[in-house]
Amino acid sequence: MPRNKKIFLILFVIFMLIMCYIGYDISQRTTFPGSKGNLEQRIGDELEKGGK
Repeated sequence: MPRNKKIFLILFVIFMLIMCYIGYDISQRTTFPGSKGNLEQRIGDELEKGGK
């Protein structure tokens, strides 16, 4: 394999590892949208908690 192809392959692997790490990190910091209630319901719940 020529030298240029080896360098490109190494850079590609490093880039993909970084992208996978970033994706994993973002996925751990966010919640699945379906796990939350409806916006109107959440606003109502927050108002009830604040009013008590």
